[in-house]
Amino acid sequence: MDLIDDPMEGQNSPEFTVTELSGAIKRVIEGEFGHVRIRAEVGRVSRPRSGHIYLDLKDDSSVISGVVWKGVAARLETKPEEGMEVIATGRITTFGGQSKYQIIIEDIKPAGMGALMALLEKRKAALQAEGLFAAERKRPLPYLPDVIGVVTSPSGAVIRDILHRLRDRFPRKVLIWPVAVQGAKCAPEVARAIEGFNRLTPGGALPRPDLLIVARGGGSVEDLWGFNEEIVARAAAASDIPLISAVGHETDTTLIDYVSDRRAPTPTAAAELAVPVRHELVAWLDGQEARMTHALSQGLARRDQRLRDMARALPRPDTLLDGPRQRLDYLSGRLGPALTKGVQTRKVHLADMSGALRPRMLHTALASERRRLQALSARLDPALARAVATKKAALDARAARFRPAVLRQEQIRKTAAFETLVRRLSQAGQRQVEGWRRRVDDLERLRKSFNHDAILKRGFAIVWSEDRVVMTKQAAENATSLEIQFADGCLQIGGKSAPRKTAKKPPEQGSLF
Repeated sequence: MDLIDDPMEGQNSPEFTVTELSGAIKRVIEGEFGHVRIRAEVGRVSRPRSGHIYLDLKDDSSVISGVVWKGVAARLETKPEEGMEVIATGRITTFGGQSKYQIIIEDIKPAGMGALMALLEKRKAALQAEGLFAAERKRPLPYLPDVIGVVTSPSGAVIRDILHRLRDRFPRKVLIWPVAVQGAKCAPEVARAIEGFNRLTPGGALPRPDLLIVARGGGSVEDLWGFNEEIVARAAAASDIPLISAVGHETDTTLIDYVSDRRAPTPTAAAELAVPVRHELVAWLDGQEARMTHALSQGLARRDQRLRDMARALPRPDTLLDGPRQRLDYLSGRLGPALTKGVQTRKVHLADMSGALRPRMLHTALASERRRLQALSARLDPALARAVATKKAALDARAARFRPAVLRQEQIRKTAAFETLVRRLSQAGQRQVEGWRRRVDDLERLRKSFNHDAILKRGFAIVWSEDRVVMTKQAAENATSLEIQFADGCLQIGGKSAPRKTAKKPPEQGSLF
């Protein structure tokens, strides 16, 4: 007898929703695995606009997804990059939305010195491929900068060494931009300092430096790692101000050393590269001044002697003028006879020519010209006829193309446009005249409102004292007599109102109120 599976078997098992099952799996995994440390190679790295970091941690045969939340990513000293070997610390959890498990990373560090060197070589190769290390990008340092910008820690011995060395060699103005020289804040602060110095305005209240020095004392690779960050290298490469890198000791090398214009083995050496020795420069200038003075004196002496030698070889001015004077006297003596002979020769030639003239010659010439004129007149009539025929044909052709209807339409259109323009001009003129009339009316009303008679009609009065307007109480008390002018007459204090015989001159506008 064959065995048949019971269809009712297993129906007593509890039923779960997908969310309940995902939550149960999550509690099991998080309860089993607390904080773990994973040594792996960083695979795909994604940085969305939210600020979180999503990455893959892998080895030869397995891959696990990792998440670095935004707050943790901001505190990381080492940013994960693809191909980097790291040790990640975090807790294992699940993500039910995609049915996968992942690690929430709380800290990530390179897996030993080899990983740091591999990362450094990778960055170095990428920047070199972009041409940031090329020698033609290096700019010469200014021989004697007026202002030197120093990017370093304000509390270390480095800044004291630089200032002391500058003071010994050639004192210059120094602007210090304080930064952290190690730790997570080092790279962004150094990059901002370089960019900040470049944004200063030349000749402003805070002058822009002519030279930058990025300096730090010696330390381990981890201590100097901030100067290996790509943001620092790119800021140094983009600097318009020549830059000297003086990071670490002579044996220490960072990425900023390759992109800077000059590398100094120590901060003190950077100060020596920045300025010359003042005493040596003064001595060299004194020597150059002495050489220039000596060369100038010798040159003037040689030119003076040469001028004297050439002056001795030149003849005297009187000797140079003797020949021209004698030639002028000779030619002036020949001028009178030559003029007389020329006049006589032309007179003889004129007499010969007048003797050859005869009336017959004139008649012959006139006859010849008359014949030539008759020949031309015989040719003139046919030529005129041909010209008239040609012009007439052209006129007929033009008349055939002439269409009076088109001209009438054009005339009607131009007449309508002209009438429209005249109407618009008339309307514009009327509006302008009306505007002027309203303006004149407004000014007339304003004039009447400011007239002293209108002011008196509104209930005001003018106090006079001997043809003067009384403006103050003190003036009224000192007056011997007062006269009050109303709209309908004047009132003498101690008397009675009466019509004024002569109108007083009204006060100037603005003198009453």
